[in-house]
Amino acid sequence: MPDVFLHVLATLAAVLALGFVLGRLCQRVGQPAVIGEMIAGILLGPSLLGAISPGAMHLLIPAVADDPHGHVPWSLRAISQLGVVLYMFLVGLDLDGSRLKNQIRSAIAIALAGTAVPLMLGAALALWLYSELAPEGVPISSFALSVGVGMSITAFPVLARILADFRLDRSDLGVLALGSAAIADLIAWCLLAFVVGIAQSQVGGAFIVGASAGLIVLGMLILVRPLLKKWMDHLDARPGAIPPYAITGLFLMILLAALATEWIGIHAVFGAFLLGAVIPHESRIAKEFAAKIHDPVTLLLLPAFFATTGMRTELGLLTDWHDWLFVAAIIFVATLGKFGGTLLAARITGQSWRDSAALGALMNTRGLMGLIVLDIGLEMGVISTRLFAMMVLMALATTLATAPVLKLLKLPRQSD
Repeated sequence: MPDVFLHVLATLAAVLALGFVLGRLCQRVGQPAVIGEMIAGILLGPSLLGAISPGAMHLLIPAVADDPHGHVPWSLRAISQLGVVLYMFLVGLDLDGSRLKNQIRSAIAIALAGTAVPLMLGAALALWLYSELAPEGVPISSFALSVGVGMSITAFPVLARILADFRLDRSDLGVLALGSAAIADLIAWCLLAFVVGIAQSQVGGAFIVGASAGLIVLGMLILVRPLLKKWMDHLDARPGAIPPYAITGLFLMILLAALATEWIGIHAVFGAFLLGAVIPHESRIAKEFAAKIHDPVTLLLLPAFFATTGMRTELGLLTDWHDWLFVAAIIFVATLGKFGGTLLAARITGQSWRDSAALGALMNTRGLMGLIVLDIGLEMGVISTRLFAMMVLMALATTLATAPVLKLLKLPRQSD
């Protein structure tokens, strides 16, 4: 155990240092700092450090028995997942639901189009990729659906960070983007559960997951939200500092909400996000709690989340021009589906061309959140390690394209 803890400390230190340096470099060239944190994990894994000096990589990231497809200790993965859960709670807490209410029609239409179009195009592309990149014995239906779902996901944490970096997170466009991404990813996770059900010959379980997710959302809106409002109104009316039990209680609720969605088969981040979204964001406890945990989460825990998936990526598996042709095709189809589907839906629901294009670029941001979906496919043996590496490049390319598009559109930023 001391040896594992030593490795975790060393890995976190390396990720923070390299992520900070690369983040500053990214900002100098007009990219959000989060890109540097994503790249840091890839560079410290088998793609670069492992290729140059395997011994140096294993000093930081020892190969472990519980991670057959990578070299990340379970303890570091747990830290990274906790970080993204807390961050998504902060994202939900900062989301003004009353403003999204006025745009709910657009949000639903954008989410549906931004999921369905890349899903269908990705599944169609998978028919071409199947003979070359599918693991042996995997049915074409499972493979096609896994690729389609991987292309239909939006990187919620990365999108939120980009909006914050551009000071758009509280603008009407930012609220609509976050709301659309929340709905789209909820649909995508239900689809992923359907894929898992097919792969395990338990299709009925996928429908149970979808129904359970709906019940959790309704429960949050109908039961939890009014109770939280009463509790927080009581705390706001109470003189003096926020009592310690209130902070402890809020942490407990975050963990229970994350546990609920993780338990039914949807990622824990959605439970945390939903809880944050139903809490009155102007309440005193919401503001104080966010101020207390913001820096530790964003500066320490969130970079660990980006790093762990990057450390499981082996770009050295792409060896010839056929592989790079596949990469180009994946990036093109993923962008066409997500950007095109979102842009058309946004225009149909009354958004301007500029805002529609911005929403398309934002929804096309996949980052490493999309790789959580692919990671599940990798663990199930539905996606090969070569395809996983190609999808990493697609996630990076679509994320790198977001900032230049937003700058080109010259969107008005919110005032501080």
